[in-house]
Amino acid sequence: MADSKDDQAKLSHFNQAGQAWMVDVTGKQDTARLAVAAGRISMSATAYDLLKSGTAAKGDVLGIARVAGIMAAKKVGELIPLCHPLNLGRVTVDFRLDDAAASVEIEASVGLVGKTGVEMEALTAVSVAALTIYDMCKAVDKAMTITNIRLLSKNGGKSGTYRREGETARTP
Repeated sequence: MADSKDDQAKLSHFNQAGQAWMVDVTGKQDTARLAVAAGRISMSATAYDLLKSGTAAKGDVLGIARVAGIMAAKKVGELIPLCHPLNLGRVTVDFRLDDAAASVEIEASVGLVGKTGVEMEALTAVSVAALTIYDMCKAVDKAMTITNIRLLSKNGGKSGTYRREGETARTP
């Protein structure tokens, strides 16, 4: 993690006077962009069994969490002050159940053809999907833990390709 003054001077959401601003992307070319993020929610065996079996009192937890993640990705421009509102071309939210750890790994993939990246949209989709799982299962387990929300990869734009070392996204 970099924290030198040189790195701070390069933060794109501050102008030369140090004031917050929305980055001007009007002169950028449209390019295909894709970002993949992941995170995890861990819970008690009881809550996990209800989630896995689809018998939670509030219904299909993962189905509702998937829709919530997709909806959240579409709202990032309204939620995060300096993010651009985007016309997303693709949002997927997938889950991998980990029986041994009584946890759910969440992965979101967001794509578009546009002037700015979709990392925040992918990270927000994962976050809201995890929060939705928490909300739907909290009657059984208030001690659930949401962890390790991170960007796995991104493609497109001036900065090119990024892949988190040691991890591979399941979605393309």
